[in-house]
Amino acid sequence: MTAISPTRFESPGAVREGLASVSYLANEGIAGVVFLAERLGKPVLVEGPAGTGKTQLAKSVAEMTGSRLIRLQCYEGLDESKALYEWNYKKQLLRIQAERITQADGETWSDIEDDIFSEPFLMTRPLLEAIRAQDPVVLLIDEVDRVEVETEALLLEILSDYQVSIPELGTVEATQIPLVFLTSNNTRELSEALKRRCLFLHIDYPDVEREKQIVLTRVPGITDSLADQVVRIVRSIRGLDLKKAPSVSETLDWARTLVLLGIQSVDSQTATETLHILLKYQTDIDKAAKDLAGSSSSKR
Repeated sequence: MTAISPTRFESPGAVREGLASVSYLANEGIAGVVFLAERLGKPVLVEGPAGTGKTQLAKSVAEMTGSRLIRLQCYEGLDESKALYEWNYKKQLLRIQAERITQADGETWSDIEDDIFSEPFLMTRPLLEAIRAQDPVVLLIDEVDRVEVETEALLLEILSDYQVSIPELGTVEATQIPLVFLTSNNTRELSEALKRRCLFLHIDYPDVEREKQIVLTRVPGITDSLADQVVRIVRSIRGLDLKKAPSVSETLDWARTLVLLGIQSVDSQTATETLHILLKYQTDIDKAAKDLAGSSSSKR
């Protein structure tokens, strides 16, 4: 059976509106790539700094379309048994032991082998789960740059044909093409073959106005004035030479903190006292505090 790609979106504008309905504010570039990925049946490789909404994009697409989200979290040492499938060896062993006890007449080892390498003993992992799914699925392969080259080759093989070969059971073909998002923090260079297979999307830190809208959408009770102050201070801090610039998610955490503290306006002292919410290294906090103090002095 030939896998089909279900039509979920009428236009890039519909994608943008749908994402906005689940509180993900996408620009035209993001909406356009998601639209094309669905129409072309291609995976999307999403790169960019940590915390800019790469993972959230896949989650939001699943939510807006009512699809099931299947997530494969990548890490060093991830292999086929954790990504694709493995056999339930404990259950197989119990089956063999039970057969020895009952000593069924005429049953050969070949009969037992056929039994234990069958569906009831198969443990599906995210990739096979997505391939076998009958319902609409969004497959998220998160932080793909963390896996070894061998595992990357496995991903490429599956995403090329949307099928999996299981020696004991045969080839499992997808009946529908899932929407696939691969995220990368660019910690290592991915293969050209994998990049060619995917549509490419780079999500960078948003501009001031878009980040302000994100804050207003995701932080209940925040005022327009406070949201504006928050994103402008964060933008200034990102311009410093830091070990880790604050992500959008950390901007949101900082904004929520200020709202919880009842702060209506952010001065240099307030910002300095709450920098630990925004930054995660003491050296970065010290640099930002110094910059804030300097900015405050220059305004006097």
